Amino acid sequence: MIEPSTSAAPVTALQQRARWTALLDWLLPNSLLGRLSVVLIFGVLVTQLAGGLIWAAQLRSKSKAETHIAAQHLAHSASAAIRYFMSLPANYRPIMIQQLREMGGTRFFINANNAAVAITPISADPLAAMAVDVATQTLKEDLPFLPDFRLAFAWPDNLPVADDGLKIGDMPDSWVQHILLIKPNPAPVLVIQTQIEAGKWLYLAALMPNPYFLDSGNPLWLDRLVLQGLSLAAILLLSILVVRWTTRPLAALSDAAEAFGKGETVPELPPTGSREFVKTARAFSAMRERIKRYLEDRERLFVSISHDLRTPITRLKLRTELLDDDEIRSEFHDDLDELDMMVKGALQSVKDGDIHENRTEVRLDALVLRMIRDASMAGHEVGFEPSGILVMAKPLALKRAIGNLFDNALYYGQRVEIAIRRSQAASGDLVEIELRDHGPGVPDDAMGSLFQPYVRLEHGRSQNSGGMGLGLGISRNIVQAHGGELLLRNHPQGGLIATIILPAR
Repeated sequence: MIEPSTSAAPVTALQQRARWTALLDWLLPNSLLGRLSVVLIFGVLVTQLAGGLIWAAQLRSKSKAETHIAAQHLAHSASAAIRYFMSLPANYRPIMIQQLREMGGTRFFINANNAAVAITPISADPLAAMAVDVATQTLKEDLPFLPDFRLAFAWPDNLPVADDGLKIGDMPDSWVQHILLIKPNPAPVLVIQTQIEAGKWLYLAALMPNPYFLDSGNPLWLDRLVLQGLSLAAILLLSILVVRWTTRPLAALSDAAEAFGKGETVPELPPTGSREFVKTARAFSAMRERIKRYLEDRERLFVSISHDLRTPITRLKLRTELLDDDEIRSEFHDDLDELDMMVKGALQSVKDGDIHENRTEVRLDALVLRMIRDASMAGHEVGFEPSGILVMAKPLALKRAIGNLFDNALYYGQRVEIAIRRSQAASGDLVEIELRDHGPGVPDDAMGSLFQPYVRLEHGRSQNSGGMGLGLGISRNIVQAHGGELLLRNHPQGGLIATIILPAR
């Protein structure tokens, strides 16, 4: 029985879109300024390239048409000159050529030779090849009785004009200066040779109507490249300036939102910029004021509730003293004590999670060593290696966060190991504060509920009956207010690892 072949599942449209998104995220910069700049630069380059290609195609087409007409016109003139010299007696031809030279020449530089002159043609060029083909075809149509035509474009430097090796440079300037362009910028010369009689060759050299026709079809002239480069640089510079001007208010808004999330004082955003940004800045300011009022109202509410509940709890404790049954009186006392601790814990969670102080440079080694010294005096074993790392934070708040984790590790693990190190992430440099205890750890299914208030595991209640289950939640709130993160995980060899991750700056 043949097993059916297995193949990879086809890639869905969603997966393909996700791959393209990941590729773009990898290629493009992370900032909005960078991405908009890249898009604008790419758009300008594509537009310039497309426009340049279209313009070059039109230029080449125009150059071909003009060269075709010019080659035909020059060939007709050469045909007339050849007919004229063929009509002269052989002994008059040198006399006529000498007279033409002394007069300053005509359109052609003409010479009579006994054999064809070897010409070194210019390098291969489509326009030159087309002009030679068109001129040859026109000469054959005008002079069908002549057996052979030899045409080629050559540079005037060291151009031979006679079968004895005579060159253009060996002749007086007056003979060729009105016919050919030799200096300072030489132009290609079309050389036409044909045998008018046995052993008699006529040599004609002339310029095209546009002497520099080879350059007319070249879109890469230096002046054109410089002009294109300058226009491209100006467009890109203006585009980047406009993008920077547009995105700068967004960066200010992002910084204000981040600072406000960390509890820092945020100045008012200036109501300048685009209409959309002004509306966003006003909405952010209004949202910030609402959140501040909500936090203040929440704190006042908790303080009021805690204060108002203490009086009836105290009254209830006094009334329980009047009960005759000792067992019932003890149960009432326990319930009231637990209620009193919950009220105090709620108030503590609000106050400890919102410590009002300025950020400053904190030496983590000194902060941790003070905790270790107190723990060592109580007989606890703590392992720690100083790191010399500093971090910008609120000192009292950070001490409270680390202290809660440190106390939990001492309660449940007896032996604690602390490590401080630097790490790298896409968001920047980070500082990790890791505390590991050697206790029983935490079940995986209960890991997600540890930060909830008043949640305590069974072994926690048995080992630390005085706790309320608020320490981890308070620590996480403080760490998040610093722009960091608190992570918990079990160690493979037993115990719990608590890691505080803070931005280095």
